Amino acid sequence: MPIFLVDQAVILIIVLAAVFFLIFIFVVKYLNLYIRSLFARAEIGILELIGMSLRKVRPAIIVDARIRIVQAGLSTSRSDLETHYLAGGNVPKVVSALIAADRADIELSFPQAAAIDLAGRDILEAVRTSVNPKVIDCPDSTKGNRKISAVAGDGIELLASARVTVRANLASLVGGATEETIIARVQEGILTTIGSAKNHFTVLENPDMISRQVLGKGLDANTAFEILSIDIADIDVGRNIRSQLQIDQAEADKRVAQAKAEERKAMAIAEEREMVAHTQQNRAKVVAAEAEIPMAIAEAFRSGNLGVLDFYKLKNIQADTAMRDAISHDDNISDDDE
Repeated sequence: MPIFLVDQAVILIIVLAAVFFLIFIFVVKYLNLYIRSLFARAEIGILELIGMSLRKVRPAIIVDARIRIVQAGLSTSRSDLETHYLAGGNVPKVVSALIAADRADIELSFPQAAAIDLAGRDILEAVRTSVNPKVIDCPDSTKGNRKISAVAGDGIELLASARVTVRANLASLVGGATEETIIARVQEGILTTIGSAKNHFTVLENPDMISRQVLGKGLDANTAFEILSIDIADIDVGRNIRSQLQIDQAEADKRVAQAKAEERKAMAIAEEREMVAHTQQNRAKVVAAEAEIPMAIAEAFRSGNLGVLDFYKLKNIQADTAMRDAISHDDNISDDDE
């Protein structure tokens, strides 16, 4: 056999092997999905499966989702599912939510479910919450707060906890506030209701008044939930805030009075020391004046204004005065001893 015929036969075998290999890959990758789609009437052809792979879409996810949609009797198209997948959405969860909403007779369209899913919300959990309302503890015990502290009109502290039953509001799930907002609003409503009560006995006798007043304020506006009920789970009596404030005020007044008394005492001491200084100063002046007396007497002698007889009379008067002072001093000592 000529050599070129052998080469052609080898080439033909290689080509046929490549073709069979590609057919095998095609059968393994697409034929199973196509057959499933065909028997489930999902209406997804071979070329559409190949196109999904070229668009980097996992055909198995779209086929499974489409089969579930058709079996549930819904009308979401393949292109909508593929578009949501390319947008980064969770196609299986959206389909599960649509089926659950349809079975529960809840109005939910695919664009609405896709928008909720792309917004980062758990659409399946939202549908389940819409069917089976959930209970939220207020305050949130996971953050360390177990009771809401509020003060009634008579100054008595009340410690309350509530359980809020909510249902998901699918219409406002996109852009609506979360559970944290519900908890914050309910806490604010409880604080306001207890604070507006005249005394704590009124609240203890009618705890349901808190539920009625708080529920009537429309706290679920612009949130992703609809509040069904607010139930006061527990309410305890805490401290007497008014008495504590009065005690603190009295203690503060006492400290202010003590400070003012210390200030007056310091001023009195300073004034006393100032008077002592003035006394010493005046005594110094007296001593200085007394020191000038002998000089004045000498000058009077020299000028002839004072004679010897006058000088002795002056001495006698001084001696007499000193004697009387001594007698008066002795009398005062005797009276003190008696």
